[in-house]
Amino acid sequence: MLYCPLMVQNKTKTEWGGQWTEQKLNAFEKYVKAYLTIMNVHRDKYREKWKLIYLDAFAGSGTRKTEIPPKQQQRLAGFYIEPDECAIYRGAAERVVAIEIPGFDYYYYYYYFVDKDTKASDDLQKRLRKDNTDDPRFQFRHGDANIYIRKLGNHLQQNKHYKALALLDPFGMQVNWEALTHLQDTSTDLWVLVPSGMIIGRLLKKDGTLMHPERLTSYFGLSEKEILARFYAEKTKKTLFGDETTQSKIEKPTRRIAEIYAERLCGIFRHVAKPMVLRNSRNVPIYHFVFASNNADAKKIANAITGKD
Repeated sequence: MLYCPLMVQNKTKTEWGGQWTEQKLNAFEKYVKAYLTIMNVHRDKYREKWKLIYLDAFAGSGTRKTEIPPKQQQRLAGFYIEPDECAIYRGAAERVVAIEIPGFDYYYYYYYFVDKDTKASDDLQKRLRKDNTDDPRFQFRHGDANIYIRKLGNHLQQNKHYKALALLDPFGMQVNWEALTHLQDTSTDLWVLVPSGMIIGRLLKKDGTLMHPERLTSYFGLSEKEILARFYAEKTKKTLFGDETTQSKIEKPTRRIAEIYAERLCGIFRHVAKPMVLRNSRNVPIYHFVFASNNADAKKIANAITGKD
């Protein structure tokens, strides 16, 4: 798994993330409010009410404070990344819980938080249970998020009156494509953070080779050959010794990463919104926030929130 080690000394306390994290969380919070408002209206029309599940597969600790080194770069898989790219504020859990609109409260594990970091999950439990002691809606799990994505999909396929809103907000490429396929033909609205410029773009080397090809194939659900075909173009030039063919990386690869991921999601969901670009302090695209659903109106709402046509 790719990760962001903090390697230097003299660390100082600061806040995770920057403006781009607020942009992401604000968009998601607006969608949750719209989702709950609409679902509460329509599910009361049915004899058997819908059961709403909220899945946060990378909930973190819920805190916005961590230790990151000032004016230093973090090393990741052989290249450097900036501190404001590395430090991610995972604050969605507390925001969702604070929303006053009812909805995720009818059965068990409606607020479903998963994090591989046991300490982070324990810290999140303390924060969320502070004002919700022994609330059965709150279920916490430690482990590989892909396992719980599969479980969610299988549960929804077997119980059609269940609906889910899922947030997949990892730092890197932890979400496996195979796990997402379990959400096909389910009533799931999905938001997923794609590390387009942050990680994936840097794994696509200019010379036509791939760093960590096994991670890329797992992430996109494509073969290495298919990935090369999508991100590289062959160029032929004449030399004294005949024609010479080379691989050239496509223009604007970061945008194309998001487009390809969205295209792939169209094979699982009927409606996929245009990816929302998230930039660092230097205005460089580092992530894309992508929405997918089987509901056409949900896509319209997502596009309205993110400002996409």
